[in-house]
Amino acid sequence: MKSTSSHRTRHAPQRTCLGCRQVKAKRELIRVVNTPDGNVEVDLTGKKAGRGAYLCPTSECWEAGLKGNRLDHALRTNLSQNGRVQLMKYAEGHLKGVNSASGEKTG
Repeated sequence: MKSTSSHRTRHAPQRTCLGCRQVKAKRELIRVVNTPDGNVEVDLTGKKAGRGAYLCPTSECWEAGLKGNRLDHALRTNLSQNGRVQLMKYAEGHLKGVNSASGEKTG
């Protein structure tokens, strides 16, 4: 019987952050999804149906991703102003980084 002491390392899926353009492991990023019914939502499970885009869990990347049309282009949709506000509220409440209003570190 042959012993197999060498173990295979499992491949980790890689994704690119829309904000900083760095390639990172999929589990390190937060997925934003354009659902089939047209809503844009944060997908913490990474399994919701729809077209997805990824952002680092930092407020700087979220600001860069929401600025201009980066997220619109990646999700192939026109994100409403209300949708942008909701995503920024999520970022302000849940992410680490520099708080744009006070300049203090959060998280």
